[in-house]
Amino acid sequence: MADLGFADSAALSAWVEAQRAAEQASLSEVERREQAAEQRERAAAEREAEAFTRLRAAARQTALARLGAHGDDLADAERLLDAPDDADEQAVAAAAASLKERRPELFGTTAPATPPPAPGGSPAGGPPPRGQAPAAPGSAGLDMARRRGFLPTS
Repeated sequence: MADLGFADSAALSAWVEAQRAAEQASLSEVERREQAAEQRERAAAEREAEAFTRLRAAARQTALARLGAHGDDLADAERLLDAPDDADEQAVAAAAASLKERRPELFGTTAPATPPPAPGGSPAGGPPPRGQAPAAPGSAGLDMARRRGFLPTS
């Protein structure tokens, strides 16, 4: 740094900042506006590219989810999907269908044809127990009166 005429790196960085400030001050108002407009255009182009990437990923995930992929399998299937970046929805759906044929384990298991039996071997919610006649209206009051001794037991 001594051969450049600066005592230390702080002096060098201060000189560079002073040169940048002088350059900005020498720019006209029109040039400043042009630079700001260029920066905004670059930022807009970057945001547009990011939005396109997110849209493409969403279309691929939707096509795979429709075929039954979910969770970690969805992420794996998305990585294995063989479709160009500019593919339309039909091409992505066709690529997803061919991936499902090649790798069915990524798209979940099919439901069993018959449901499993209920615990205890009997069907859940089976028929009511037999041998009991329905209670007659008012019989609950008569039973209560017998228990309390107001009526003789029959």
